[in-house]
Amino acid sequence: MAHLLIIDFPGGNDCDIAIAALERGDTFVFLTSDLGLYQTQPAVETVLAEATKCLDLPSFDMEVVLRSVLRCHTSKPFDAVLCLLDIRIIAAAHIAHRLGVRHLSPAQAVLMRDKYSVRCRLQECGIAQPDFALAQSNEALQSAVQQLGLPVLIKPSDGYASQNIAVLRHPEDLDPILSPLQDMLPSHTDYGLGVAANDRLLVERYMEGTVVGCDTLSYSGRHTLLGIHEKLFFEPPSFAIRGSCFTDAHPQWNAIETYVQALLNAVGFLNGATHIELVLTAHGPRLIEINPRLVGAKIARLVNFALNRSIHQELIAIHAGQYVAPPKIAIEPVFAVTRWLVADRPGVLESIELGDSSDPRIRCTEVMKRPGDSLRPPLENADRIAYVMVCALTRREAQDVAERYISSCRVHMRSQ
Repeated sequence: MAHLLIIDFPGGNDCDIAIAALERGDTFVFLTSDLGLYQTQPAVETVLAEATKCLDLPSFDMEVVLRSVLRCHTSKPFDAVLCLLDIRIIAAAHIAHRLGVRHLSPAQAVLMRDKYSVRCRLQECGIAQPDFALAQSNEALQSAVQQLGLPVLIKPSDGYASQNIAVLRHPEDLDPILSPLQDMLPSHTDYGLGVAANDRLLVERYMEGTVVGCDTLSYSGRHTLLGIHEKLFFEPPSFAIRGSCFTDAHPQWNAIETYVQALLNAVGFLNGATHIELVLTAHGPRLIEINPRLVGAKIARLVNFALNRSIHQELIAIHAGQYVAPPKIAIEPVFAVTRWLVADRPGVLESIELGDSSDPRIRCTEVMKRPGDSLRPPLENADRIAYVMVCALTRREAQDVAERYISSCRVHMRSQ
């Protein structure tokens, strides 16, 4: 049993880490700047009702946060700090440092929350990656694109969830009438919970190949690759993920594992989870980004289904200093697939008719939008409506079940 500080829930509704804590017999305090966001969701509010205390600190000023957390710590010491939300990673590291518990250091958190800084660290370590540059003004952005040459990808250095990404492939994409280069900054992007984008843009050579995500757990600098997601995207210009297939038996496992280990060692990652996105190019794996947290969009559930164990509970054990690596058991590989339901036109959600989920291979379905929410065809992950998760003994079987389920769902909308 451990006493945990849990900082916000990713997506505003993913409370799987708190559920895992309760299943372990742990107690927890919940820290947020907007408790009302969670209290409007009955399923989430039910979980928060199990918290020892909820700290609702709207300003999230670090002095105020630390005073409140330390008062709780004096009353009942915390054994670990858990944070799966990108925009709170740095705050979590500072809090954990003050409490003296196992976590990213503040310096590591600052490094890993800035994609440009990570690229610079990897360059220092001689790790193969695409050419890149930093832009903090529209003029610098145009210069960086000219310097690197097409095709290039542009994304926020502090971004997440596939937000505000642009790809320039052809010379006509640079036409001043069409090009985003003239007015990308300031972006005015609001990440939620009072956090705005810092307007540092990472410009890098666009890479062709299969996109994969790698889930890892690290304990005292020992890294374990749990499995690999092959990702499927919606049609360009979207960067939203249509689905993925997770397996611990990928044909390029050895090359990917070696590269991932090198990445984590280069950034000095010691304890916790990462979700590392790569492109499998003709020249080998190349980094897209390192996220110092569990995979988002509730896909950690998919990993749990595939591995038949709770990586949420293992992550808690790592941060609480209780981790014991599970024994390696030879089992038949399972393929775990997810697919997302999206809108085919802009509108306002009225209702959703879900498909038949009685097939035992369907492990989980969930609707992420509510009636009255604005919908549009998917440009980023936040535009997705609902998902299905399927496990089967072959990839084709899992994909077919997931595709049939999504095809059977119906979205009813009205015009905006």
